[in-house]
Amino acid sequence: MRKIGILGGTFNPIHWGHLLLAEWAKDTFSFDEVWFIPTGQSYMKVADDVLPGKERFHMVELALEDNPCFRCLDMEVKRPGCSYSYETLEQLKDMYPDDKLYFIVGADCLFTIEKWKCVERIFQSCTLVAAVRDRVSWSELEDKQEKLEQKFHGRILLMPFVSLSVSSTEIRQRVKEQKSIKYLVPDKVLNYMEEKGFYRG
Repeated sequence: MRKIGILGGTFNPIHWGHLLLAEWAKDTFSFDEVWFIPTGQSYMKVADDVLPGKERFHMVELALEDNPCFRCLDMEVKRPGCSYSYETLEQLKDMYPDDKLYFIVGADCLFTIEKWKCVERIFQSCTLVAAVRDRVSWSELEDKQEKLEQKFHGRILLMPFVSLSVSSTEIRQRVKEQKSIKYLVPDKVLNYMEEKGFYRG
């Protein structure tokens, strides 16, 4: 049985914070691999501000090329309509019944996850890994963890994580302002973004 970390997101664009989170989780829980799954069409974000799925997928592929334990899956990019985490996790569970899946999220998601579509099916398909940063109270998280586990009969693992200020939103804004984003994204991603002229507005 393999232990697989699942990291979903818009990745618009992918940056070093995403990669560090994946590596941190892999090391903490001894995952065999971490699979990155770019969102196809998010029901939470405005489509006009998001690059086409195939472009975001390609940038993730470029970012992962040097790590044999990281994979990028295009299942959400290819799926028509909005992307929902429960559908992706159920599909992965069906495809890889002998593997154990761990869904990596930010700890702040624990306070909003009950609003996600079919959240109970997420807990049935995987173990949640919540990355805890300095700005979130550990005692509040433990209380929320216990309540969610009881309510949905699932399992949540809390993982201390370094606090990073980098975000995809900030990166896009810096590109619009013609400011450097070197050291915020992998060089291969930076070169591809510059070649295509992404996010210049």
